[in-house]
Amino acid sequence: MVVIITGASDGIGAELARQWARREGAKLSLVLAARSVDKLAAVAAQCEALGARTLVQRCDVESQEDCQALIHAALGAFGAIDVLVNNAGMSAHALFDQVKDLAWYQRLMQINLWGSAWCTQAALPAIKASRGRIVAVSSLAGLLGIPGRTAYSASKFAMTGFFEALRTEVAPHGVSVTIAYPGVVDTQIRYRGFNAQGQASGLSSLDERGAMTVEECARLILDGTLARERDIVMTAKGKLGRWLKLLAPRMVDRMAMKALKKEQRPA
Repeated sequence: MVVIITGASDGIGAELARQWARREGAKLSLVLAARSVDKLAAVAAQCEALGARTLVQRCDVESQEDCQALIHAALGAFGAIDVLVNNAGMSAHALFDQVKDLAWYQRLMQINLWGSAWCTQAALPAIKASRGRIVAVSSLAGLLGIPGRTAYSASKFAMTGFFEALRTEVAPHGVSVTIAYPGVVDTQIRYRGFNAQGQASGLSSLDERGAMTVEECARLILDGTLARERDIVMTAKGKLGRWLKLLAPRMVDRMAMKALKKEQRPA
């Protein structure tokens, strides 16, 4: 099995790679992609120790050329692609009326939506040939509009729409599309995300108490991918919110506001 994981240098992507290697061992060929080659090499070494073959490929998904080069490198090394995990992404926390320059909104959309679309377009012929799997790591913010996250929710809603539509298109070719919707996971993504000025936030505007572990999140994605599940909604609140959005939308709005830390709302 040949698996490509973007955003594999740390967090969910790195843990997903380790768990996949632990489960499949020598049967697995992993293509690990991210901007930090040093961090990727460390993850690759861990996966190789578990028996997997690996290829490290520097890839900034903000660049279409990098996305295409990633897929070409994977095919050159292993000759096939069975799974593409679109995990790379960026977060953001900012109240819309505090944003003066929307340029970073465009950049966030390019990273989260276009990075996934470019990788998927380049890999699709090979995935059709293998009757493989496409995975999109979205967010609960891609199901529910979250206050303070207009940019992030927009990019993740766009991902959700793109991959839901693609799912129907590729189903006749035996290809499955799985969309994962993590909630608050114990990673650094929110601390690195954009603030209102388009700079690294350095803090999280969400209540981190009870955050899901990276290990649990990766396990749910792996199990759902292998089972070719359509959607992986990871928390009880997320599952409830999805239906309450249709039945009691104002209640969902109140739940969303409570998710923000009053003392750390975006500025």
